[in-house]
Amino acid sequence: MNFTKADLQKELTYRASRSGGKGGQNVNKLSTKVELLFDLQQSALFTDEDKAWLTNKLQNRLNRDGLIHLTSEETRSQLDNKHLALDKLYAMLEQALYKPKARKPIKVSRQAKAKRLEQKRLQSVKKQLRKNDY
Repeated sequence: MNFTKADLQKELTYRASRSGGKGGQNVNKLSTKVELLFDLQQSALFTDEDKAWLTNKLQNRLNRDGLIHLTSEETRSQLDNKHLALDKLYAMLEQALYKPKARKPIKVSRQAKAKRLEQKRLQSVKKQLRKNDY
């Protein structure tokens, strides 16, 4: 990872709106729901290679304008919802940027093959001895 939440925060756009759910009268008066917008293609945090990788990995999360759009309305505080939305985005980008190491196939040694076949032969003998031939 070559970026932090603070770096990411500089490139985000937030919108607040009225939230549904719990909160009683608070829901009708305050805008606590937070919508987070992140323009992946205009970001200075990622290389062109990273942008292509992220676009491919997160293609179902991008809207028609190419923005990543996340919402958070879990708490009754706008600030807490901003932090939650930022955490979601950071985790999503972190997971999408993960590139697994390529598996290096190895050849099974002759000794390991012989040991495996000997174990199979012993198991077979054990089962043959258990049979009751009447």
